[in-house]
Amino acid sequence: MKIETGTKAPEFSLYNSEKNKVSLSDFKDKNVVLLFFPLAFTGTCTKELCEVRDNISQYNSSNAAVIGISVDSVYTLAKYKEEQHLNFQLLSDFNKEVSISYGSLYQSFGYGMQGVSKRSAFVIDKEGMVRYAEVLENATEIPDFEKIQKTLSQYN
Repeated sequence: MKIETGTKAPEFSLYNSEKNKVSLSDFKDKNVVLLFFPLAFTGTCTKELCEVRDNISQYNSSNAAVIGISVDSVYTLAKYKEEQHLNFQLLSDFNKEVSISYGSLYQSFGYGMQGVSKRSAFVIDKEGMVRYAEVLENATEIPDFEKIQKTLSQYN
């Protein structure tokens, strides 16, 4: 299912790297930046998420919570978050349900893997509406963070 801007964001509940259940509805007073990424410990994913880590003050000043989602286990995400010093939540979509609901699942990935999250970015405003949606077919590309920041500035 493709998510369009101006539509209601699909609700979800997933476990984070600290093994706590997190729901989209937990962030009603904030804008949310959802970043789906294929796999922890890979080059492009690390580059993307470390760029967000290094610029977290921009998201904080836009009253935005950043959430990374992948199909990795909570244990893998915990180690990855620790090693990369990531300063935002990582959620495990191990069963792939949220990736599917956001139209962000590669059916086929490298090395014969199937069902890996597509690199995607969504900005969801305080009312739960999708204000920015970018789903990348090429996993080596990174979301347009400039456009994400511009969108956030309109809904601050």
